[in-house]
Amino acid sequence: MEIIEYSKSYLENVKTLLVELEEFVLTIDKDNLDKIDADYRDKYTKKALKEIKNNCGKCYLAVDNDSVVGLIMGIIPKYNKWDYLDYKCPKRGIITEFVVSKHVRGKGIGKALIETIESYFKEQKCEYVLVDVFAYNQNAIDFYTKYNYHTRMLTKIKSLKEKKENK
Repeated sequence: MEIIEYSKSYLENVKTLLVELEEFVLTIDKDNLDKIDADYRDKYTKKALKEIKNNCGKCYLAVDNDSVVGLIMGIIPKYNKWDYLDYKCPKRGIITEFVVSKHVRGKGIGKALIETIESYFKEQKCEYVLVDVFAYNQNAIDFYTKYNYHTRMLTKIKSLKEKKENK
């Protein structure tokens, strides 16, 4: 297995992995808010790759026997003048997408990918790495904790739909 930088020849593989990630999220979404639109595969991948291009980002792929088995995407966004009103704004990298195919998890691929993106962020003089983790994804939470990530902010959610009473 090797980690390589994204090239267009792997576009379909990237689309497949991003769909696999979203399909997984659907299975654990207790709020039932996620969905996969008919255009998700093409449009979301295009959006994710454009975000990388526009924000000093990278996409790395884990390739095993010419098959893409994992990916990690990260960006280094710029701050705007409003950010400085209440924040010191150290340079930070943000992991935007991270998935290892369900068929090969537990083989060190995630570790190799996260180490690669962290090395890139260090080379770019980032002081921090941020990542949003779906609260219902306990495996991901445990993974990031293992690599010394911690919670800085929490998002709370409450449904405002009326619950139907069983009669």
